[in-house]
Amino acid sequence: MTGLIAKRITEIRQELPPHVRLIAVTKQVSVDAIRQAYVAGVRDFAESRIQEADQKIAQLQDLPDITWHLIGHLQSNKVKRALELFTWIHSVDSLKLAQRLDRLAAELSRQPQVCLQVKLAPDPDKYGWIVPELLADLPQLEACKSLKIQGLMTIVPLGLSRSNTLAVFENTRNLADKINQQAETNLCLQELSMGMSNDYPLAVEAGATMIRLGRTIFGERTP
Repeated sequence: MTGLIAKRITEIRQELPPHVRLIAVTKQVSVDAIRQAYVAGVRDFAESRIQEADQKIAQLQDLPDITWHLIGHLQSNKVKRALELFTWIHSVDSLKLAQRLDRLAAELSRQPQVCLQVKLAPDPDKYGWIVPELLADLPQLEACKSLKIQGLMTIVPLGLSRSNTLAVFENTRNLADKINQQAETNLCLQELSMGMSNDYPLAVEAGATMIRLGRTIFGERTP
């Protein structure tokens, strides 16, 4: 494994535009493998679950310039710990969660960078706003002054064709553009967190600024 992770990271970076942020997803990945990715130049790492992240972050305190991203569904009872552990939260998927994050962030004197998770294709297994609900909630989201709302995040449903996958990513970009052009909102959505190991080239083609790669960097996970 030693050297293979670095080789994969080099190959990925060679095909990415310079403005696209490579986030290494470390779910079920060892601390040693994370350190290899760090040595290879990665500074952005993502976890899906608070408990697993808590353990790894504690073991990596000697690497102070890591930026940690939460990409999994966040339960309301884990919000406080998420704010303590993560700089970025990509999975803000409801107004209720955003408002709870905002309240606790103010209490903790934190200003987390967040993405709003949107669902641009029907998927019972995924969380997130559908477009009409998000547009209706924008005024209340803008009132969340402790959150730095930076962009949108989406996850494509499994089994979509290449063209339909690309359409989901393009629709996410178009939604961000639509929100940015609305005179009644001051939100400025510059980030598009979209694309994983099986579809990130399409996401980059559609305008992704952050891609979330696990298997492509670390290989198949062993539970």
